[in-house]
Amino acid sequence: MTEADQVLRADLVLEGGGVKGIGLVGAAVALTEAGYTLNRVSGTSAGAVVGSIVAAGLTGQALKEVALSMDYRKFLDPTPLGRIPFAGPGLELLLGNGVFKGDYAHDWVRSQLADLNIHTFGDLKIKDEDLPPERRYKLVVTVSDVTLGQLVRLPWDYRSVYGLDPDEQSVADAVRASMSIPFFFRSVPLENTTTKVTSTLLDGGLLSNFPIDSLDRTDGKPPRWPTFGVTLLPNLPAGDDKVIPLLRLPQPGALHLLEQMISTILVGRDQTYLNQPWVAARAIRVDSTEVGVVDFEITPAETRALYTNGYQAALTFLSTWNWQDYLKRFR
Repeated sequence: MTEADQVLRADLVLEGGGVKGIGLVGAAVALTEAGYTLNRVSGTSAGAVVGSIVAAGLTGQALKEVALSMDYRKFLDPTPLGRIPFAGPGLELLLGNGVFKGDYAHDWVRSQLADLNIHTFGDLKIKDEDLPPERRYKLVVTVSDVTLGQLVRLPWDYRSVYGLDPDEQSVADAVRASMSIPFFFRSVPLENTTTKVTSTLLDGGLLSNFPIDSLDRTDGKPPRWPTFGVTLLPNLPAGDDKVIPLLRLPQPGALHLLEQMISTILVGRDQTYLNQPWVAARAIRVDSTEVGVVDFEITPAETRALYTNGYQAALTFLSTWNWQDYLKRFR
């Protein structure tokens, strides 16, 4: 492998953020148009959605057109109970269910991947002897298993945690699990074939919304190429209402403390990583403050603006990025 080839290869980590994920698309398009081949992609929630399409091979203008042409309102597919005016959504919340089914999102991801001839993780397998066998895939998505009380990375953990063959598992199913925003979209069940225990899978952002370390080498050797991260959510304490907009109401002290606790659960670990110089130096920060996580009624103009923010953020980042300087400074 030549030095030039190394410079033009990268791994990509995409943060979760609901509708804010449109900004991820802009950043991904800018990276590929700058000549980068994206070797592997890791994503959470919206990052899993965008990451799956990128890993499947959709880049450049084709990826841009998909993001800008979508009717995001269709993601709001209410459950039968949720259709009951006023009382329905509240009843779903009391029952611990999501207000929206998430079926449209699931079907959309599955259709996009099928158009690219991607169905199971076996279709995204790569040959790379430098990686552990369970990690030889172009895509990995972060999911929270609230039954087992742990973070899982799919397809890496299918066999060890659930007794399933990762090559046979649906990519769209894993992405749908990763984007299960609690109380908003319904959770996803997954049965362990050995123990017969059925796990409840929720949004990976509960435990790692920005898994920037997920694609780093674990064998102590220097990285072969950079891992870029694209981050969307605001720094705390500013903008905590953009992290959990469902709680954006006038609140007494106790409820405000609850909001702060949930915000910290969602982004605290990742902000700790972002404060590290070697992480901040490879993070593309997209301004998405004008759009909320669940603003699925986003207008076409807002969609274009968010996409442009992501695209420009990546260009700005690349204008000062130097791989050799990064290695010398941090590795």
